Amino acid sequence: MRAILGSYDSELTPAEYSPQLTRRVREAEDMVQKVHAHSSDMEAQLSEALEELGSQKQRADMLEMELKMLQSQSGPAEQSVLLSREEVSALRLKIEELEGERSRLEEEKKKLEVQLEQLTLVGDYDQSKTKVLHLAVNPASEARQGLRQDQARLQEECERLRTLLGALERGGPVPAGLEASCLPSSKEVAELKKQVESAELKNQRLKEVFQTKIQEFRKVCYTLTGYQVDITRESQYRLTSMYAEHKDDCLIFKATGPSGTTMQLLETEFSRTVPELIELHLLRQDSIPAFLSALTLELFSRQTLA
Repeated sequence: MRAILGSYDSELTPAEYSPQLTRRVREAEDMVQKVHAHSSDMEAQLSEALEELGSQKQRADMLEMELKMLQSQSGPAEQSVLLSREEVSALRLKIEELEGERSRLEEEKKKLEVQLEQLTLVGDYDQSKTKVLHLAVNPASEARQGLRQDQARLQEECERLRTLLGALERGGPVPAGLEASCLPSSKEVAELKKQVESAELKNQRLKEVFQTKIQEFRKVCYTLTGYQVDITRESQYRLTSMYAEHKDDCLIFKATGPSGTTMQLLETEFSRTVPELIELHLLRQDSIPAFLSALTLELFSRQTLA
């Protein structure tokens, strides 16, 4: 290429010679050198890849032989522990179900306790005439303390069983904190089943207690506020006044907002009969308690006049 360009340059007169030709020649030479260097790098990388492939293939063959040897040795041992693993898995699933149920009941209990405390703080009684006495030995406090102790004991037992199950599944030694008698023998499995049944019985009793507390809470709300609150669907609540003239006279509120603290009144046949109260207390004053109180007085006066 240099000879061709040289002959071409020799035919040109000095005035016609252009430096651009020289620059192009240099660029072409640089490009050829880069191509050669890239080709050399690619050949080196190909050689390294072929060597790596050969070593990986040898390693795979060795691992396959070791796997076959381990499978031939572990066959009898797997058959001997299959039944114990099945029983342990079943007990683990049962314990997880009981933990979930216990957590749900704890959350419901805490919500009911908070609501009862709030209702007690805003109760309709004259503090100047009524004196509140606190018992030194409060049965309710003792019952709550007993529930907390039972829950703590159950939690500790679940943690112990979970640690034992994890050790047995890994096939490792039993942790030092657990006794050797905790191995899943037939006797231990029977004892664990008894513990599961006892936990189920306690959860059933807790359900009954919570159901009783819920009914008590509903009656207290109805007596103090004059409204029976029912959940019609998710985030919708139906309020029926004790002074309602008809059983279908009700108000429906829908919880909105990110935390569900904003309530919106939905239109019903009964709500259309009190537009003045809605205009004054909800639209102008933006107070649902004031609206409910005014509605209670309105319905009460209707029954009194009747």
